[in-house]
Amino acid sequence: MKNYILAAVLLILPLGVAAQTADFGTTYLTGIGLGSQDIRLTIVSLIRVALGILGVLMMVLIIYGVVGSGGDADRAAKARKIIAGAVIGLIIIIVAYAATTWIFNSIIDATIAG
Repeated sequence: MKNYILAAVLLILPLGVAAQTADFGTTYLTGIGLGSQDIRLTIVSLIRVALGILGVLMMVLIIYGVVGSGGDADRAAKARKIIAGAVIGLIIIIVAYAATTWIFNSIIDATIAG
């Protein structure tokens, strides 16, 4: 008799677990007035803003390097180094932006579809 009860409990228990939905705490956030957006989307937005700010900073450095040469040979060499560093930094930022977008889109697609 104990085996039948144990078997019944083990068969019914997963049904209750499968009926639960993934909440991720969004109902708590709306209750305290912080919004209902998924935390993963918020993280993606923050990373995109940070990478956008860094991209603007690199463009400012490139413009500074172009304008700052002033015709002097020493300043022109320094400006070339600044421009080269800013271009390398801009390439790294673009690759980081593409990688984070791809990773987070894959995570979101896998968790929503799955």
